[in-house]
Amino acid sequence: MLVVIWEYQVRPGMEAAFERLYGAEGEWAVLFRGHAGFVDTELLRGDQAGLYLSIDRWTSEAHYDAFLANAREHYARIDALGDALTLDERRIGRYTSC
Repeated sequence: MLVVIWEYQVRPGMEAAFERLYGAEGEWAVLFRGHAGFVDTELLRGDQAGLYLSIDRWTSEAHYDAFLANAREHYARIDALGDALTLDERRIGRYTSC
C-alpha cells in the first residue's frame, strides 16, 4: 500500500470550494478512481483555520506512478483549480506499508 500525504493552507473564504474539490467525492477522487490501483482519498481539516491534509491511498507505488504518467493533462487542470483556492501546498511525503 502506498499513501501520499499533502498539506494545504486554504485561502480565507475558500474552504467550502476546497473541500468540494479535494473531498472523497471531489474532482481529484473522480480522477483517481479512473485509474487502476486507487484505493481511497481522505481529507482532514486541521485545528488551525484553513489548514488541511489530504491522504491518498494506492495499492502500490507502481500504480501511483502509472497514474501520474497517464493523467498529466487532467492532473494539471485540476491542480490549477486547487492553486486558485490555496495559499500554500506541500507534499509531506509518499509512504509505503511495512
